[in-house]
Amino acid sequence: MPITRNTTHILMLLATGIGLVFSGLNPFDRTTWVLEIIPVLIAVPILIATHKKFPLTELLYWCILIHALVLILGGAYSYARVPLGFSLQEWFDLARNPYDRIGHFFQGFVPALVAREILIRHHVVNGAKMLAFIILCIVLAISATYELIECAAALILGQGADEFLGTQGDPWDTQSDMFFALVGAITALLCFSHWHDTQLKNKR
Repeated sequence: MPITRNTTHILMLLATGIGLVFSGLNPFDRTTWVLEIIPVLIAVPILIATHKKFPLTELLYWCILIHALVLILGGAYSYARVPLGFSLQEWFDLARNPYDRIGHFFQGFVPALVAREILIRHHVVNGAKMLAFIILCIVLAISATYELIECAAALILGQGADEFLGTQGDPWDTQSDMFFALVGAITALLCFSHWHDTQLKNKR
C-alpha cells in the first residue's frame, strides 16, 4: 500500500517528537536546550492547526522538518559544541565550529519559502522582483528579531546565556548571523523557486 500524504506528515511529526525527546534526555545545557527548541514547539502546533485549512507544499514541510532537526541538534549539544560542526571545522580548517552558521542559514532559507508560499497563495504581491524583495525584507526582519531575543536573553540570564549566544569570541557574530540568514534566503529563492512554483500550482 502506497504511503499517503497524511501518513508522511505523521511520520514527520514522529521524527520531530523523537528528536525532541532524545535531545532533551541529557542536553549539554538545559537552559540552552529550552531556548533553542522553542521555535519548534511554536511551529508544530501551528502546522497541525492549519494542516486542513491551509496545507503547505510538500517541499515546505520537508524543509521545515530539516530546520526543526537542525534546531533540536543544536539545542542538545549547544551550537558551539555540535560534533558535526567540529568535523566541518577540521575538514575545512576553520577557526570556529560552523554549526551556528548552518542554523542561521536555515533561519533564512526556510522562512523565505514560508513567506513566499503565503504571499503567493494569498496574492499579496504582484511581480517576481517585488516578491523577492519583500521576502528578503521579511527574512532580515526575522533574523534581526532573533538577534534582539538573544540580546534580551543575555541581559536576563547573564553568563547563563553564553551557550545560547554561541558567539565563540566573534565580535561580529550578530552581523554574521544575519548575513548567513540572508544567504539562506537568496539560495532558497534562486534554487528552489521553480520547484516551489510547480507544487504551488495545486494549491492556488
